[in-house]
Amino acid sequence: MRGRFFLRFGILLALMLFFSCAIFAFIVSLFSNWLGASGRFHPAAIIPVIFIVAGLLLVGRAFRGFALPIGDLVAASARIADGDYSARIAERGPREVRVLARAFNQMAARLQTTDELRRALLADVTHELRTPLTVIQGNLEGLLDDVYPRDDAHLQSILDETRVLSRLIDDLRTLALAESGALQLQKEPTDLATLIGETVASFRAQADAAQVALSIESAANPPTLNLDPARIRQVLENLIANALRYTSSGGKISIQCSVDSIQPKSVVVSVSDTGRGIAPEELPRIFDRLYKSRDSRGAGLGLAIAKNLIAAHGGSIAAQSELGKGTTIRFTLPIET
Repeated sequence: MRGRFFLRFGILLALMLFFSCAIFAFIVSLFSNWLGASGRFHPAAIIPVIFIVAGLLLVGRAFRGFALPIGDLVAASARIADGDYSARIAERGPREVRVLARAFNQMAARLQTTDELRRALLADVTHELRTPLTVIQGNLEGLLDDVYPRDDAHLQSILDETRVLSRLIDDLRTLALAESGALQLQKEPTDLATLIGETVASFRAQADAAQVALSIESAANPPTLNLDPARIRQVLENLIANALRYTSSGGKISIQCSVDSIQPKSVVVSVSDTGRGIAPEELPRIFDRLYKSRDSRGAGLGLAIAKNLIAAHGGSIAAQSELGKGTTIRFTLPIET
């Protein structure tokens, strides 16, 4: 594409040079007729004038087709450099210039989206950090001023909030590493069924307290996978914690594990609940970083982390949901041979 663009631009310059030479030749010829023996201007001399004027118009039109879009691009680039990522240019001119304009608009749109996400990230992280810090500061001031007794209950509250801060910072670090491709996986042969069982067991008491049935359905003799057990446990914990958060008393959560019938070289794991479900307009965005539904109490990082961790293992993750009937989040992991 770039070679064709410079070829056409070179042809344009050649045409301009040609018509410049033609104009010079015409002027020389015109002066020759004026100074000839007869001293009269020949009518046929007007024909070159017509061709030259037409040629100049064509060259000017072609040059305008190149120059105006390039001028728009220069002006829009200056706006981008000044931080105005809303700058866009009209897609006009030759095909190569239109392709360039389209690429510029796509780049500007990505920059604008990234800038909006950065601003949202700063706002959300500030909000998420402020809440536990406020609780910690309030309790410590109360203890120092003897407003609160210095007992285990108040110390436990402070400890719980520090754990919230630690988890948020760990989540942000994990997400940053995963999105940048710098996350190092400690893979080892792992019995996925055992890993699921251990993870579910850690939520058993919480599920019983919420009166939610928690069950596992695993295929017989599932294959051993080469994966990072700590990271896959983190994915499962995020999914089960979300399911518990949105499943009311008397509901059910089922974790299933089996070899994928569509892709035999993959294992599919699903976490299904009978909770409130997700609205159709929100479903496509639940894996976006820091995206939270209106009634969400989390930081909006869990599903984004899960998506990146599964992708780092070479798998995929997707969600299905229906309001009032529940949600199923399913992810696949490759069976490495």
